[in-house]
Amino acid sequence: MHVHGFGISGSYLEPTAALLAYRYPTYVPDLPGMGRSTSPERPLDLPALARALIAYCDEVGVQRATFVGNSLGCPLIIEVASTFPDRIERAVLVSPAGGPNNQPIGRALKQMVLDGPREEVSMLPIAARDYLRFGVLRSWALFRAMIAYPTLERLPDLVMPTLVIGGDRDPLVDFNRVGVFAGLSGVDVVKVQGAHALNYSRPEIVAALIEAHIEGRPLVAPAGSRSTVEHIVVPSQPGAGHA
Repeated sequence: MHVHGFGISGSYLEPTAALLAYRYPTYVPDLPGMGRSTSPERPLDLPALARALIAYCDEVGVQRATFVGNSLGCPLIIEVASTFPDRIERAVLVSPAGGPNNQPIGRALKQMVLDGPREEVSMLPIAARDYLRFGVLRSWALFRAMIAYPTLERLPDLVMPTLVIGGDRDPLVDFNRVGVFAGLSGVDVVKVQGAHALNYSRPEIVAALIEAHIEGRPLVAPAGSRSTVEHIVVPSQPGAGHA
């Protein structure tokens, strides 16, 4: 189950999803009000978006899944792990965003501006179309909901095997903050080449890592790949990294 980021559709997740679909039933929904979905009567906060995601799972008959999120999709997966723990088999957090590292809004906007030129040019029409449709007012409402969400407090609910993937050129991700995962068993953190939208720009390595995570194999680049995978050490005790 692939979960997209802030104000955008799931279209940019499809390159990674397509590589996994030959082995696993794969779903790429648009959350309410984003992409091709209908807009709710009022803006939804993150718990409400997580409930909508689970309602989608019910509709398509998925009782338990590996959830793969990008950007704001990552705290949504954390909310699923917290509120619907029986529905999540494994978690994959790609380019996690929405926490203190991306606040206040001025900082987040600066990070997004820095990221833009680092993304694939073909990502631009997808993002422009979706962000224009989502609009300024709904963007502001979702950002307020994002900063109100207690991401760090909910991290201990990630009791299932969890893979965190970040890009070495992503201005929204700070690997010095890996300490937020300290004390959590079953969390692996890796760094790959790329910027924020890794599911779009680096689908081969992201899909390979997801497949290895699901099957319990070593998290390494596939044979013949020019991609690199750097393992980031997660401190064993809380307080050993930045919050």
